[in-house]
Amino acid sequence: MPKSGMSAVSGDAAAAPSWAHSPESEVSDEEVVLTKKDEVAREAAELLAQQKRLSVRDLTNKFERAQVAAQVAAAKVEHAHHTRVKETTMLDKEAVFKKLNGLLTDLRSRLGGRNKDDVEEGIKAVETLTVLFTQRESELADERAEVRKMVALFKQASGDAKTMVEEARAVAHNEIEAAKATAAKVEAALHEQEQIWTAADKKELEDLKREAQEARRIKMLHESSKATYIDMEHQIEGLRQQLAEKVGEVMKLRKELESLKGQGQEGMKQQLYQLTGHVHLGTTLSIVTMDDRASDISLCSFQWYRISAYGSYTHLISGAIRPQYAPEPFDVGKFLRAEINLPTGKLEAVQTSGPVDPAPGLKKYVEILVSKGGAQFNVRIVLKNGEIVEKQTLHTLDINKSRIKLHKGCTVKAKENYSTGMQLCGARGGGDAVALGLFWVPKKGMTFMLVLESEIERNAAILLSRTFSKFANIHLGGPDDVFSPGSLVQ
Repeated sequence: MPKSGMSAVSGDAAAAPSWAHSPESEVSDEEVVLTKKDEVAREAAELLAQQKRLSVRDLTNKFERAQVAAQVAAAKVEHAHHTRVKETTMLDKEAVFKKLNGLLTDLRSRLGGRNKDDVEEGIKAVETLTVLFTQRESELADERAEVRKMVALFKQASGDAKTMVEEARAVAHNEIEAAKATAAKVEAALHEQEQIWTAADKKELEDLKREAQEARRIKMLHESSKATYIDMEHQIEGLRQQLAEKVGEVMKLRKELESLKGQGQEGMKQQLYQLTGHVHLGTTLSIVTMDDRASDISLCSFQWYRISAYGSYTHLISGAIRPQYAPEPFDVGKFLRAEINLPTGKLEAVQTSGPVDPAPGLKKYVEILVSKGGAQFNVRIVLKNGEIVEKQTLHTLDINKSRIKLHKGCTVKAKENYSTGMQLCGARGGGDAVALGLFWVPKKGMTFMLVLESEIERNAAILLSRTFSKFANIHLGGPDDVFSPGSLVQ
């Protein structure tokens, strides 16, 4: 509330004519009349000025401006001193309203007429503002109470969250401690167990470790790499060549010896035919002419025989009717003889100078395959049931302890268990690949002529199948082969 209005109101109560306060003064009637007129005029002017100052509209505007300024000031002060400033501001505003109401009431008692009505309107407006202010303050108080409740709830929730975190931390700490204690117990138990072990137990463990290391070393020695295997093959091939040279020299010496013996016999006759080739597995024996008087090979017929080392028996080799023959494992240790029927009806014969020798390393190779339980060989089918196979694709001959299977991928050509009706032997026909050929009769009415990749694989397949068939008490041989008592498959 401006001080000018308040001072004007308070000044009205003190303003009174000077003659009213000086009863003892002596003045004339004219002077008194003049003085009264001046005083009335002055008072009238002052009342007009007061009327201007105390109009309800002006009072309302001034009050609103003062209220806005007070609210801004209260908001600024509230940010620094919240509770104390709020109470002080509330008391100040109430005192202002009470003082303003008292001044307007005092002014109403002095004024009359229209001015009095304006003052009453001002009093009513002040009372209305007081009520509104009181309601607003009550609402603000309620809002502050709600805010305090929310702050209290937030504080409580924050406290609960902290409590939960602390509890979880405590539980985790306890679990960690329990785990550490368990680990310590286990470690102590292991340490105690190690101490309980006797020297004998430790020695046994060391022996087991040494045995395992030795087993690994032996395994590594037996598991040769591909390069080592190739190197071994080269070495074996070199030994074969040396052995073949030695065998050739021996055969040459034997032939010279037989020639010398023949020259000393009475009525010696010239030999027309001769066997060529080394007498051991993996080679091919061929009949050739030795004299121009000999009939052409193509005009003659042939039959091959096996003769025991001591000449006690001679067995015909069924199907061996060509001038070439490749010894098979059943011929090892026996002489081979070929009879030649000439076109003239005469009969000539040639015979090996000694028994057929085994192939170097074949027996050991077959023993390894037997220990593995079988083997697979790559073969090509040349004849099937006596007919030539035009498309000679690669197949697999699978030989194991119970059966022989010929297949290409998932397509099975033949699969039979060992039986008395099965036959398997080396090829007994002619040709350059006779040493690679294998004749197989899985069952009655089915025959195959197969060609393997090498001579050693052909002979190994024959020996392996015969070894497995003997486990089933079956002698696996070729057509019309005779097994003498006590004879063994070589």
